[in-house]
Amino acid sequence: MSSDQRGHVTTAAREIPTIRLGSGVGGTLAFKRDQITFLRRGIDRYGDIFRFRPLGIPMVLVNHPDYIRHVLVDEGEKYDKNAVLFKVVRPVLRKGLIANPDMELWRRQRRMMAPHFTPRTVATFTRNMTDETEQMLDRWERNYGPGGTIDVTDEIGQLALRIVNRSLFSAEVGASAQAFERAFGEANAILGAFFRFPFPPLTVPIRRHRRLHAAIATMDDFVSTFIQRRLHVQPPDTAADAGTATGSATGADPAGQSEPTDLLTLLLHTVDVEDGNGMDLEQLHHEVLNICIGAYETTTNTLSWAFYLLARHPQAEARLHAEVDTVLAGRLPTVDDLSRLPYTRMVADETLRIYSPAYQFMRRASADDVIDGYRVPAGTNMLINSYFLHRHPDFWDDPDRFDPLRFTPEQIARRPKHAYVPFGSGHRVCIGKHFALAELVLVLATVASRYRLVSPLGAPEVRPEALITLHPHGGVHLTLERR
Repeated sequence: MSSDQRGHVTTAAREIPTIRLGSGVGGTLAFKRDQITFLRRGIDRYGDIFRFRPLGIPMVLVNHPDYIRHVLVDEGEKYDKNAVLFKVVRPVLRKGLIANPDMELWRRQRRMMAPHFTPRTVATFTRNMTDETEQMLDRWERNYGPGGTIDVTDEIGQLALRIVNRSLFSAEVGASAQAFERAFGEANAILGAFFRFPFPPLTVPIRRHRRLHAAIATMDDFVSTFIQRRLHVQPPDTAADAGTATGSATGADPAGQSEPTDLLTLLLHTVDVEDGNGMDLEQLHHEVLNICIGAYETTTNTLSWAFYLLARHPQAEARLHAEVDTVLAGRLPTVDDLSRLPYTRMVADETLRIYSPAYQFMRRASADDVIDGYRVPAGTNMLINSYFLHRHPDFWDDPDRFDPLRFTPEQIARRPKHAYVPFGSGHRVCIGKHFALAELVLVLATVASRYRLVSPLGAPEVRPEALITLHPHGGVHLTLERR
């Protein structure tokens, strides 16, 4: 088969190259041992599109911007989230936006939630980001002092939870949030192993699966506590603070000043413009859990990698410090400074290029399709792996080198849009993109205005660990230096 200009299947198309035994790429055991190496070998041998079945499931890797645009944008309605990767994570994320395969329900939820994640709405939460970062730096000064070695991954994980707690619940972090962090780490490791070799099924009551269910219960309890508390103890001006049914992020206080509310209040009082109803409590729970996981995981891993990369590239670090010193002159950054910190944003973008936390995602072909003359049968799992896309030598010079200047406006304009997709693309682009980018820039700037994080003498290189998300294996440990 091939396709006409409207994408209709017409005549015979080429078969997608397939990894076979004896090809030198490997099979199920090679995929299980090291996904990154397996896929790299496949790309080296077959190029930007190839098929493999290491789990007995038909999968196709697509690694070219045109192919990714086809799957996510041009023919996005043909490709759903009934893919194997999302089936693996669905026991945790359930019917939330991240993994929901029901397109009608997903569209309804997205309509209701999207107004609360625009740049304008996110601006009301940026003070939470800088306040919590400043408090973290004060704790570093007390607990470590100059010369102390910090587990950056753990510290940033706690910071991310404090920020999301304040933004979602107007709450301070406590022991329950630390339990949430541990529970998510446990679930991520178990599900990452399951994706590599998904046997036995999760319903089989082996020890690993009992640990997963306990981790899910811990995360559920964390979310339920805040929702139930809010339902039973409503603040007197909640209705005013909730804004309009379309999702205004601010309300007016008696003095006429604009006051931010929290995301839980907004979600509780948002209704769908088409049916006039809000979310039921089960759906609200799933969405809040998805927000907690997404906000925590993106920030923790990206900032851990960012500080690691800056510690290993002192020229980039010096340029970041110079920008922060010039723009901020010792004060905390605000939302108005986001546009005044272009190099800081480039550091965030380059970190997301090299080590995107959501380094791989999938779509399932719901109908037969053709991509660049290759036949894609219905039911095929399409794998997009940004670890390789963001290193594609046709679009990135010296792709393993850390160079934030790849993200000047001129450099961005030279590349195809879909050569860089850390938040996905199309109608299912990550709803938290603006929140995440604001948080990354403001935390980087706040830390850089006071401290350097330096690689300890003789510290080994940190390697990426490919779980459901991309982690720094063993965490990032750096030494604190006061600027």
